Amino acid sequence: MSTIAFIGLGQMGKPMASNLIKKGHSLTVYDVNKTAIAEVQALGAKSSTSPKDAVKDCEFIITMLPNGKLVEEVIFGQNGVIHTIRKDGLIIDMSTIHPLESDNLRNKLTMQNIEFMDAPVGRTSDNAVVGTLLILAGGTSEQIKRASPILRCMGSEIINAGGPGQGIRVKLINNFMSIALNALSAEAATLCEALGLPLDVAINVMKGTPAIKSHFTTTWTNKVLKNDLTPAFMIDLAHKDLGIATDVANQLHVPLLMGAAAREMYSQARAMGRGKQDWTAILEQARMNSGLKNN
Repeated sequence: MSTIAFIGLGQMGKPMASNLIKKGHSLTVYDVNKTAIAEVQALGAKSSTSPKDAVKDCEFIITMLPNGKLVEEVIFGQNGVIHTIRKDGLIIDMSTIHPLESDNLRNKLTMQNIEFMDAPVGRTSDNAVVGTLLILAGGTSEQIKRASPILRCMGSEIINAGGPGQGIRVKLINNFMSIALNALSAEAATLCEALGLPLDVAINVMKGTPAIKSHFTTTWTNKVLKNDLTPAFMIDLAHKDLGIATDVANQLHVPLLMGAAAREMYSQARAMGRGKQDWTAILEQARMNSGLKNN
């Protein structure tokens, strides 16, 4: 079994550390919350007084912290990991932090011949409790292979994100989309209620359409990702339908902030001559807006 220092015993970190103990690993833990330390210590972990103290003689160092500044302080601070880490130690940052901050940490550690990988998690604290997190592993193939036995103690699925730094990048994209969709879904549900349409009827319809199934896995794979913008459903028609939705919402005094923003993007696509293209051409419009493609 592995020797592990676990730093960060919050809502996610504490159950993750607990599952490592239950699987027989030797854990030394640190957190600014002494109560959290005591609770995990009661399960068999060793306590420590600082990150520097926690990592002594540990093969793996796991950080699960709220932001990048704290991760950097834990690693490079006066009482940081950097001062006592073993030469063969592997730092696994499972926090959700800024990708460029993660890159900076990895680069600084690489200059000191210290291994670092990102492995943020998906799903919820309930999954953390039962050990069924989705783990997005960003590291070399050797690092992921080495870390997998302990990662499996905390998650039921490990995805190789494709190299160092890619785990935190795919976590960012996943969260961006799901969080924004939450707001758009709330607008759709509110409009259902204002129109007197039962939500279960709407859900039953939408579960068979891109509204719930996602454009990533339906319309895009058949059209824009194959460089085919011949219209199955035109930008002009999508713009018209969004206009109807925002108009009726306005008459019912239902603000559609996300919907209005989406209509502006379709308006822009029409202004650029995309009205007769397939609605998946919105991806090409977004790429052009970002300077990624000139077409």
